[in-house]
Amino acid sequence: MKFYLACALSLVFCLVWSQEKKHTSYFDVNYFKGNIAEHNTDVLHLIKGHPEGVILSWNKKTYGYNAWEQLYNYPDYGVSFSYQSLKNDVLGNNYALYAHYNFYFFKRHVMFRVGQGLALSTNPYDKVNNFRNNAFGSTFLSSTYMMLNYKKERIFNRLGLQAGFSLIHYSNANVKAPNTSINSLTFNIGATYNLEEAEPEYITDIVHADKEKFTEPVKFNIAFRAGVNESDVVGSGRFPFYIASVYADKRINKKSALQFGTDAFFSKFLKELIYYQSVAGLGENVTGEEDYKRVGLFVGHELFVNRMSLVTQLGYYIYYPFDFEGRSYFRIGLKRYFGNTWFGALTLKSHGAKAECVEFGIGVRL
Repeated sequence: MKFYLACALSLVFCLVWSQEKKHTSYFDVNYFKGNIAEHNTDVLHLIKGHPEGVILSWNKKTYGYNAWEQLYNYPDYGVSFSYQSLKNDVLGNNYALYAHYNFYFFKRHVMFRVGQGLALSTNPYDKVNNFRNNAFGSTFLSSTYMMLNYKKERIFNRLGLQAGFSLIHYSNANVKAPNTSINSLTFNIGATYNLEEAEPEYITDIVHADKEKFTEPVKFNIAFRAGVNESDVVGSGRFPFYIASVYADKRINKKSALQFGTDAFFSKFLKELIYYQSVAGLGENVTGEEDYKRVGLFVGHELFVNRMSLVTQLGYYIYYPFDFEGRSYFRIGLKRYFGNTWFGALTLKSHGAKAECVEFGIGVRL
């Protein structure tokens, strides 16, 4: 349940701070078709046809009433619903609901969208009835999609057109095995429809009036993260994990901060995996006495968007008594600040393309 709650919170985090000032909104619909990427040889038997589907979105525009809107070139935010046929009876069809942002470049003709949400698989793994589906180990999945479109609004009155490419990812982040995940690379074409006849002018005075260089002292952070996950051994069981982190960050401008710190990992699924390998006689030279705990050092970057931020971190285990997926790890996710000190976080930890867990955390920035 923690995983499902975390996915739902990702939608809330993206929308709770939105302002209800003089905005306009529009709908868009995109048809897409493409291929499943071979990111792992374990999914070769699942790549058959050309997945296709549709994405329906509602978007609210920003016009610079807040400084962050001007700093990020007046992005849109909204919600998306998608249907995807994976063209494989083993995989079935997926339905997903996302919160998303649209960012604009090249005089607002190029749009980059990133969405995060929760997906439902109609045909997940079952050890009796669908044992070939090693991609989706659970009915509910985390899903991320990215879209890069050339876009032209109001070509015919309120109607516009757009076209480009999308990447759609489904995974349950090892909350339940199996979980090799699926990535679809697609071409999309669609239309936009504005709900208002006219739009207000973009405001620029907030950013232009603030000419002073942004400065902030080094801040110290303490974070605690937790969740549940399972090893790649199907049926081995889900176990809790706990992560304690201490790190410093330094804001280098209004948008960005650099981070350096340490993580201590207490992952009970590793304790079970060590025991399993020690008694299974699989040749891993595991005695069963290995410590399941790990300690890592990391560097990171935090991108601030109003009270939200996007966190990316690259780490390396300095205490690593049991070999699991290599010594380097990666973390990406969202933080939501409550005031100037406290924050909540929803992050994904992985080893390369192999997800280990979804982390739900709280922390303090001093």
